[in-house]
Amino acid sequence: MNTLAAVMQLLVAAAFVSIPVVRHRFGPAAKAAAVTELRRQHVRPEVLEENNLRFDASGHETAAPAAVAVVMTGIAALNFGGADLAQLLTWIFSSLVVLMNVAIVYSNLTAVKSVEAAFRRKGDPELARVDVAPFLQAAEGAFPRWVRAQTYLRNTVVFAGSAVALVAVSLV
Repeated sequence: MNTLAAVMQLLVAAAFVSIPVVRHRFGPAAKAAAVTELRRQHVRPEVLEENNLRFDASGHETAAPAAVAVVMTGIAALNFGGADLAQLLTWIFSSLVVLMNVAIVYSNLTAVKSVEAAFRRKGDPELARVDVAPFLQAAEGAFPRWVRAQTYLRNTVVFAGSAVALVAVSLV
């Protein structure tokens, strides 16, 4: 059962790595679409840079998923090796991964409201004028259609893979 848990953990790691890979590949197009929408709204596009708003895979957009992938790969290695510590670490980190993915899904579902709130918190009057829904729709529209399917697949792999890993180590 440790091998099953390890395989699931590697799938979860791969799912998290896919986040910055997609953002790196299509982030510039998303930014260009967002800039076009800002211009349509008569908002200076430079406001994005001035407020460190990005669509690429820089900063935490790479660091967080990469850290999850590294941790899950390490625990998978322990599971492959049959280490006693693997069960405890699987319980801790697979549970955390599920909770993190819940937060990611919630953030995606409430993106308009959370971006509006973030723009208000910045205190930039120009950001406050942005009509966020079409701004985000423009950026999202720059990603190919298959990215939406990939997002659903990623979430399924993370939730199901984590659950299977937890059950697998419980049966050892």
